[in-house]
Amino acid sequence: MAASSVTVRRDKQQFQGVFNELWTAKGTINFGEVADGDEAVDTIAVPGVALGDMVIGVAAVLDVADLGLTAAVTAANEVTVQVWNNTGGAVDLASAVFKVVVGRPNF
Repeated sequence: MAASSVTVRRDKQQFQGVFNELWTAKGTINFGEVADGDEAVDTIAVPGVALGDMVIGVAAVLDVADLGLTAAVTAANEVTVQVWNNTGGAVDLASAVFKVVVGRPNF
């Protein structure tokens, strides 16, 4: 079912007041070979983040070869990056830099 109403704001202040704090971090991760139907996780140290903070975005500086990519704050000072493979075959990603943006909601 499609959304019936969508509001888009394109300006530099669209997060103003939504987050008390923002963090950007990056870390080099080598997931190695991920079998079809499997997942792999690794962590990036992000000093100051806590459970309840939101990962606003995660990006890799390489093509993730149709793997799913997500990240979450899983402990104090730690963001867990996860890839999962439903491609039908094993995928071996090269070592790469992964970047995250984390925000502390103001609500």
